[in-house]
Amino acid sequence: MDQSVAIQETLTEEESCIIAVQCLLIMDSITESRLLGLVERGQEHALFLFTHRRMAITGNDITLDKVVPITEDFVIEEVTSPDELAIVGSDTTVRVTLPGLELRLRLLFGSHSRLFLYEVDKACQEYDSETPKSQFVWLSKYCRSLKCLTGLSQPRNCKSAGINRVSFQPIYMGLLNYSTLNSNTKRKGLCMQHPRGQRKMARLQSRPAKVKGEARHDMVRSSSHTLSNKAQMLAMPRFGLRDNLIKCELLKNEEQYTYIKNFSFFIGTYNVNGQSPKETLRPWLSCTPNAPDIYCVGFQELDLSKEAFFFNDTPKEQEWTKAVSDGLHPDAKYALIKLARLVGIMLLFYVKKEHAEYISEVDAETVGTGIMGRMGNKGGVAVRFKFHNSDICVVNSHLAAHVEEYERRNQDFREICSRLLFRQLDASLPPLTIVKHGIVLWLGDLNYRICELEVDQVKDLIEKKDFKALHSYDQLKRQIDENAVFHGFKEGEIAFQPTYKYDTGSDQWDTSEKCRVPAWCDRVLWKGKNIKQLEYRSHMALKTSDHKPVSSLFEIGIKVVNEEVYKKTFEEIVRAIDKMENECIPSVTLSQREFVFKDVKFMEHRAETLTIHNDGQVPCQFEFIQKLDEPAYCKPWLSANPCKGFLAQGGEVHIDLEVFVNRSTATELNSREKTLEDILVLHLQRGKDYFISITGNYLPSCFGSSLQLLCHLREPIQDMPLETIRELTLMPQDSTEMNSVIAEPPLEIPKEIWMMVDHLYRSAAKQEDLFQQPGLRSEFEEIRDCLDTGMPDSLPGSAHSVAEALLLFLDALPEPVICYSFYQECLDSCTNVLMCKKVITKLPPCHNNVFNYLMAFLRELLKNTVYNHLDINTLASIFGALLLRSQSKQDITEKKKAQEFIAHFLINYL
Repeated sequence: MDQSVAIQETLTEEESCIIAVQCLLIMDSITESRLLGLVERGQEHALFLFTHRRMAITGNDITLDKVVPITEDFVIEEVTSPDELAIVGSDTTVRVTLPGLELRLRLLFGSHSRLFLYEVDKACQEYDSETPKSQFVWLSKYCRSLKCLTGLSQPRNCKSAGINRVSFQPIYMGLLNYSTLNSNTKRKGLCMQHPRGQRKMARLQSRPAKVKGEARHDMVRSSSHTLSNKAQMLAMPRFGLRDNLIKCELLKNEEQYTYIKNFSFFIGTYNVNGQSPKETLRPWLSCTPNAPDIYCVGFQELDLSKEAFFFNDTPKEQEWTKAVSDGLHPDAKYALIKLARLVGIMLLFYVKKEHAEYISEVDAETVGTGIMGRMGNKGGVAVRFKFHNSDICVVNSHLAAHVEEYERRNQDFREICSRLLFRQLDASLPPLTIVKHGIVLWLGDLNYRICELEVDQVKDLIEKKDFKALHSYDQLKRQIDENAVFHGFKEGEIAFQPTYKYDTGSDQWDTSEKCRVPAWCDRVLWKGKNIKQLEYRSHMALKTSDHKPVSSLFEIGIKVVNEEVYKKTFEEIVRAIDKMENECIPSVTLSQREFVFKDVKFMEHRAETLTIHNDGQVPCQFEFIQKLDEPAYCKPWLSANPCKGFLAQGGEVHIDLEVFVNRSTATELNSREKTLEDILVLHLQRGKDYFISITGNYLPSCFGSSLQLLCHLREPIQDMPLETIRELTLMPQDSTEMNSVIAEPPLEIPKEIWMMVDHLYRSAAKQEDLFQQPGLRSEFEEIRDCLDTGMPDSLPGSAHSVAEALLLFLDALPEPVICYSFYQECLDSCTNVLMCKKVITKLPPCHNNVFNYLMAFLRELLKNTVYNHLDINTLASIFGALLLRSQSKQDITEKKKAQEFIAHFLINYL
């Protein structure tokens, strides 16, 4: 529940509640519940403290108690002892001080509290003492009604008070190099001081940190505890040619200054079927006699609610994180280094306290592979880090369900591998993919099933404990044997019974009407050197879910740096480079200078390879650079991977030149306002520039075309003259001039929409999980070609593929079904069904017809809810995001209003 909405209702239009969190106000031995909000007006911020009802939903549920302006004298610091930092799962107690005020607040354990502290720190960073001192005049109206407001009546110079702003970087970021802090800072724990003269620099230095994790995805969280980091010595952000050459030479000579030391890794996976923790996790997480050095624990189906699916918000993140923290091995103290979550897929990364200082370069990313390739009900989350001098990536994935969907599971795996990218510290280097890491540990509910056997045959082999024979029918084993997925990965021998599907709360196989065939859905695989699996087992004692948890204990050889030898090696490399530097100008040869992409189609990935060979006498740094007056080095439909890099003398690099036309570029290419033409400029540092020509032709598609255009086309779009498409596309909405281009009257709705909807209505009205389960990419391409060319006469592909094609079609419309100009009016009308209907009558005829046609179709689907399991909220959320779109990013409130608007047209006609 976003309780900042309740606070926002009490504020003026110029004021905004950025984030709110529940907390406890500590007064001597008494605690009282409060709602704490961070409020912004212009460049000024203040903390608002409210008393509240059990759950604050509206402004009427809260009463303002205190206001604390974030001035130069504002200090917030954690008062928990340093020893408690390593005990994960505890609440965070902070002290807020201003002249004449001291508050002690306890923030509940969880990612939302960490995000709140991150935002407070950001507000502190934005305060600039060099600007004229603010009077916080806007707070005066609140002062009159409060017994306790502070910080305004007694302004005091920060320097004379001996107190400066505090950075909460250790609370919300994954790494902190404590060696850079002074002794006073270390003693004060999380209260970090920035000298007044260094505030601008501190603010600049703090910004990149938040981009790394929080800004890219708000469900990626970091820990409170990482100590000084010796492993940083090889991970320093060196960006120049000379520094990259040193780094390259260090990597080539790595064996000289590192040695292998074994550490234990506990890898666990558990599909919890949307349940809350009901039992201790000790039988699973503490099953080893010795405490593991590192834990990586993954969950799937953490929350199956609609709120989690559509708004990525769930209280179960905190519940299960605390359950894991309580279940870790009792013989050691652990720090939670990273938490990453995508809807119900969550990954937790813990490390023993004594190893924390050797963890560096922590990052997390997520990829959704659900419907339209974006929904997060299926997909993967990954955490990458460096332990000593070994780079490690841990992936938790939940792949497509159902026995027959093994090709979809294969596709999900490939998409996670290709789309999940980690940005490197050195911006000149390309993003890291999963397989670029020396060690990859992959866990999750991979959902591969046992095939070609009836349920009784499977249970008979289980009864005999003939797991080897049963494993021969396992889909994952067969797909790996065929090199379809997990190339180069290994899996240990399976000597435990299948982990799916059980009756919840028991060890009994599924007794429901579906009577699922038992399967090893939950798996752990690995890739890399010096990895030995010590255990691979399930844990039957846990009965919360219809799955059983699985664990794998590894002994992994980690590269540890001998610092003395490293220093000597480093000095030798620097001396050698000093002799070579400035002797020669770099030069390269290119495999070709012109690339032609013929017949490019919508959402069809096309790639050509450019090979760069360093034929000069020195290493070189290359980069594709921007041309004059252009925002990027290439057009939005083109990319070069990698776009920057370093080439050793005599070395080669293969650049993938990729063309991909999506919703953002299709419309202008359809109308020929833009063409597939570009010139790439390859620049060598201290060398010359090379020019590479990219040309091609794009085949017009109904995807990315307007409803108005398509209603005027009675023939498939690729059968129409290009000039006709161009003229119709560029004409204003409902222009009478269209009749001079196309003599026939327009269709009421585009034939492409009719074909997809009619196909689904006739053959898929009872299809389970329609509009929730993705189709296959190959089938989408066949459907697209059929719509664009008219061949074959009927749509190919499965119902799920046709449903996804319909959603992609609506998503690609340059003007949504409900035109942008009516967006705000729709949101304002969302609580009144009559006003909602009135807005729809104002739409242009083709938009009005399409909206009513789609609503009629969705109402027909709801008549079969017993079979397809669809409901009003699900359909309203999915189609609300497509039919009622904003030109800017929607916030949660707008999404809910759009859902409510669409729901009126479904619920009031049933």
